[in-house]
Amino acid sequence: MNTHEQYMQRCLQLALKGLGNVSPNPMVGCVIVHDNKIIGEGYHQKYGEAHAEVNAINSVQDKSLLKSSTLYVSLEPCNHFGKTPPCADLILKYEIPNVVIGIQDPFEKVNGSGIKKLKDAGVNITDGVLEEECREINKRFFTFHIEKRPYVILKWAQSKDGFIGKKNQSLRISNELTRVINDTWRTQEDAVLIGGETARVDNPHLTVRTIEGRNPMRIILSKSGDLPANSNLFDGSATTLVYSKNNFQYSNCETVEMPDETNLDFLLSDLYRRNIQSVIVEGGSSVLNQFLKSDYWDEIRIFESEDLLEDGILAPTISSAISSFEQIDNNQLKIIYRRK
Repeated sequence: MNTHEQYMQRCLQLALKGLGNVSPNPMVGCVIVHDNKIIGEGYHQKYGEAHAEVNAINSVQDKSLLKSSTLYVSLEPCNHFGKTPPCADLILKYEIPNVVIGIQDPFEKVNGSGIKKLKDAGVNITDGVLEEECREINKRFFTFHIEKRPYVILKWAQSKDGFIGKKNQSLRISNELTRVINDTWRTQEDAVLIGGETARVDNPHLTVRTIEGRNPMRIILSKSGDLPANSNLFDGSATTLVYSKNNFQYSNCETVEMPDETNLDFLLSDLYRRNIQSVIVEGGSSVLNQFLKSDYWDEIRIFESEDLLEDGILAPTISSAISSFEQIDNNQLKIIYRRK
């Protein structure tokens, strides 16, 4: 690993500290180096607040050193006024002569313009450093802006013999540790989605309860839209949306009429319009298979227990190769990434 890559690796470590707090903005890390020594570093900590470059520059005690320093940043500096001023302008203000960038920002208001502005002003630019790693940490952001839809994660728990539950029966397959992991995942995504049958049978909360963290938006995709009025999903603890052909009205909830309950194009386009950058689909079987059949998924996470159910509702069938395995107590976590 060369010097540029070493400092970019530190940018990535910093960027990941913003996971779950910056969406729909990207996670970004920044370090400032003078004479082979880091003199400042920062990351984007919370949506609407200062960007990584601002925090890194502010952390430098002797600002006079900036005129002979190199700024490393995992994503192209912005060049537009959003909730904060352009980072490219701040770099020029402090006359930082060298900027090393991980990857170009796909957001249409940036998309190369930050690099161009810095180059036109005489800044030495090096880009594409650890590009794939920089893309990976912001896979949600890149999918959202390139494909114009949320990043979709399919998740379920299944028995060793391939069943995810019993018909009309609420059944837990995962263990306590996997439930903590699942809550952690929920804090990292903008929304969690289930089908109407799961809402009726399991009466889930779909909130984060085993750890501290933000609740995702709760989404119910229901053919009938006829859900119990006393469902935990309408308790007001998190924003809730029901997508259905029928316009049932519930408290603490917004109902969105769909032209067709199987129209995932409509659903994902509406979530894109609402700035929902990622969604984790937790069931049931028909909803999971609907996403698989439509090829609207980016990642699959499966908890497999050692228990046998012998019969029940079959887990979805996956033809893609498993990308990774991890043993978690008496469960195995399998993760699959969609080839693009």
